Amino acid sequence: MTQASSEARERLTPDQRNSFTAALLGWMMDAFDYFIVVFVYASIAKDFHVSLSEVAFLTTATLVMRPVGAIIFGLWADRKGRRIPLLVDVVFYSLVGFLCAFAPNFTVLVILRMLYGIGMGGEWGLGAALAMEKIPAKRRGFFSGVLQQGYSMGYLLAALANLLVVNAAGLSWRWLFALSIFPALISLLIRTRVKESEVWEDTQQKMRMTQSSFRDVLLNATVLRRFVYLILLMTAFNWMSHGTQDIYPTFLKATENGGAAVSGTTASWIAVVYTIGATIGGIIFGPLSSRFGRRYTIAFCSVLGLPIVPLFAYSHTVGMLCLGSFLMQVMVQGAWGVIPAHLSEMSPDTIRGFYPGVTYQLGNLLASLNLPIQESLAAKHGYPFALAATIIPVFIVTIILVLLGKEARGIEFGGRLGTEPAPVGSS
Repeated sequence: MTQASSEARERLTPDQRNSFTAALLGWMMDAFDYFIVVFVYASIAKDFHVSLSEVAFLTTATLVMRPVGAIIFGLWADRKGRRIPLLVDVVFYSLVGFLCAFAPNFTVLVILRMLYGIGMGGEWGLGAALAMEKIPAKRRGFFSGVLQQGYSMGYLLAALANLLVVNAAGLSWRWLFALSIFPALISLLIRTRVKESEVWEDTQQKMRMTQSSFRDVLLNATVLRRFVYLILLMTAFNWMSHGTQDIYPTFLKATENGGAAVSGTTASWIAVVYTIGATIGGIIFGPLSSRFGRRYTIAFCSVLGLPIVPLFAYSHTVGMLCLGSFLMQVMVQGAWGVIPAHLSEMSPDTIRGFYPGVTYQLGNLLASLNLPIQESLAAKHGYPFALAATIIPVFIVTIILVLLGKEARGIEFGGRLGTEPAPVGSS
């Protein structure tokens, strides 16, 4: 066995395992709580006597507030360490998500979902930064792919919970929010056992020695250009993800505007199938990015996604809907599996709590109108057109953006404050 191969298979320490497990569970529960709304917003509309388009705003409200959380918790994490801000964030979003079960009216629910968006925005950037800083560089691709699939696992958990709690047991949508606090608290328990990031501690010492500041790093011309570029890239990524997921359960159940007209139970099982595909995609392509490069792996998944669009959007039999959605999510989440490693590697050590999370969530903000746009297109031209017209362009844009950019695959953390004149990462 070669030295590189031995390093790539090196066992994780208990602290590394705890850090990664906590990040995975935290992101999974964030996604679970976010996607609950996707499955039950017809029930919410009925209970609160509001239109479906008004309830669809719940997802937009959550997405809009995620950059706020990324900024607040990211700045805190770069100044005071990763561990305490993460613990506070988990407690905050767990309680807010739980309180959604008791919302007395739609206005209160919107406010709670906005607050939840703050917690969700803080979770990914800090959790990914801490996990990627602790994971050995040669294993970063694999664990990046698995970590990002916490999002898909959260979607799967939401689909299964909807099947069991709402469809099978006949309970109210409120139970889904109430039950979500238990796995979130498990994530919190694991996080209490995670040590502070050694990379952050080392970086703080170097900053004191060089008298560098957060502002010096962020306003560095190269870092600032890369910041804008990554926001654009993450806008395309978030549009790609939400464009293939948020409206799809509605398309499956709709009996008009070209909907597939399957039952609610069947739609939930199709969601289970394509979420399994999403998880498989991340686990496959995350590790491949360590071999073939972050950019080329993303571009490859996006290219393969294009010919799947007709099967994904225009099928109407259950078998073909399962196949099309399964393959689509393999490609979409295969590309996404590269992102935790890619954004972490492109970030200077000094601002890694802030930089990946804020670029990710600002991209989310710019993509937050995806669902209302798709609903509007579906009302005029049908759901298949709405899906195809929004997905095809974003695949093309993603390919162009990622190939124009750079990467820092496998770079060792701990040596880049970010004030150096050289680019932050190179291809």
